[in-house]
Amino acid sequence: MRSLKVGAVALGATLTMFVSACGGSSPSEPVEGNWDEVVAAANEEGSVELYSTQHPENLAKLKVAFQQKYPDIALEFVRGTDVEMNPRVETENRTGKGTADVHMVSDPAWITNAADSGSYSTEIVGPDFDNPEYERDRSVINDRFFLTSAAVFALGWNTKALPGGLASPDDLFDPALKGKVGVVNPAGFAAVVDEYQFFEKNWGSDDFNQRLAQMDPRVYPSALGIAQALSSGEISATPMVQPLLREVAAGAPVDWALPDPAWGTPWYSHVLSSAPHPNAAQVLADFMVTVEGQTALSFGYGSALPDIPDSVARAQDIPLPDIAALSPEKIAKFQEQWEKSFLG
Repeated sequence: MRSLKVGAVALGATLTMFVSACGGSSPSEPVEGNWDEVVAAANEEGSVELYSTQHPENLAKLKVAFQQKYPDIALEFVRGTDVEMNPRVETENRTGKGTADVHMVSDPAWITNAADSGSYSTEIVGPDFDNPEYERDRSVINDRFFLTSAAVFALGWNTKALPGGLASPDDLFDPALKGKVGVVNPAGFAAVVDEYQFFEKNWGSDDFNQRLAQMDPRVYPSALGIAQALSSGEISATPMVQPLLREVAAGAPVDWALPDPAWGTPWYSHVLSSAPHPNAAQVLADFMVTVEGQTALSFGYGSALPDIPDSVARAQDIPLPDIAALSPEKIAKFQEQWEKSFLG
């Protein structure tokens, strides 16, 4: 701490000038009035920050749409994996020094445990959570965590390598694809562990993952990496990529199909109790479940409202995985077995 002593009056005046110059950047208190008062306080705060694992292009669209509706509130976002974002949220909560205002997360165990504890979040107050089409009773956990989107994963392929495409998961086991299938490393990702377990339970045999490992697949840290590898031709096929709408639209030599059944995982968001801009956080949270917010967030994903353009499913139809099967001990055991099979 600096030892420079400043008179109380001078210091107070300096801080007042600093806050005014920064557009209300210092932490403030949540308003307990009506929604118009919350929005007015959010405009005074002047900024809001989102942590999210969603696709960066969708987040960029959300930023544009939000600032069209709320031009006095500057939205910034930090995009990272759950492995990166969740510890940051925990640290900010523990220290009381928040940077993020809203957190969008897909880790099912983290969502469930944090929602049950109530210690990371404040109750949502926006009017759009009560829109009948949002189905609050199916979409909100403990008045804090709200369904925002859902990732639904597809079979994907490079059309130059596989002009006939993939009709079913079993097509991945064509001997010609050995060394040309892409998979995600589940290390640290409870949702990806659940995805592999889904393969075993739902895709025709209880040795699906072992057969997949025998294809000598290339391993990537995320589904985004797999999408890039498909587009470049580094791999030819995968059972675990998000629908490739944007890649197809850009002219990449790829295509995709949803298997039956398809695995997915929901995204939930929450207003952080450590939020430095608690009113702007409420305004952003509410906006995320409006038609404008959902249109921005749902390209290639499941949407939390019906009839959203370029959505591939309804988010409410994608349940949270059973976290009893995703305890830290079980995840560690699965990872050990996975590494023996896939990296052996």
